[in-house]
Amino acid sequence: MNQKNSLGLNKCFLDLEDPFELFEKWFVEAKKKEINDPNALALGTVSRDCIPSVRMVLLKGFDKNGFVFYTNLNSQKGKEIKENPNATMCFHWKSLLRQIRIVGTLKQVDDKTANDYFNTRAYESRIGAWASKQSSILKNRDELLNTLENFKKKYNDKDNVPRPLHWSGWNLKPTNIEFWLDGDNRIHERLKYTLDKNENWVKTLLSP
Repeated sequence: MNQKNSLGLNKCFLDLEDPFELFEKWFVEAKKKEINDPNALALGTVSRDCIPSVRMVLLKGFDKNGFVFYTNLNSQKGKEIKENPNATMCFHWKSLLRQIRIVGTLKQVDDKTANDYFNTRAYESRIGAWASKQSSILKNRDELLNTLENFKKKYNDKDNVPRPLHWSGWNLKPTNIEFWLDGDNRIHERLKYTLDKNENWVKTLLSP
């Protein structure tokens, strides 16, 4: 049985012209196989001073417009994104021996989208969004715990916790998406989709 697609790659790459379609199919596989957080990704940003930083965040939605995650807008990454909206994402699924790298530009989601997602979060997580001054220095752990308790008293109705204005989502609109599959002897398989000036996706194979 032929195990390759028309480009000579493993059949898991399929023969799709739309990278979002391929992402969705790989993501479905990851959710079946990855033990913890298949939606975890490494997010890379760069400050105004061109200093890079990377951290793990969770993908909370995607469609043909991009990939969405949520955060405190005053955190280090929030500030860096405001200074430089260019960013990159990397999904690495050890269970599948697959990786996806995405490069693009970040834009804040609209208030309705942020509110709708915020209201799906657990009560403790919604309170945490109010209490944590993400990336700021704490004198001690009790400082945070006391703040959490104070906001629990303020918003004691678990069904009515408003979204803080400093908390929202970012959407990464990609300009290129690369799909990577582990290969024997480090002869990996790589397929890259690049958005051309006419907003069409162009496929290229990359050497490992």
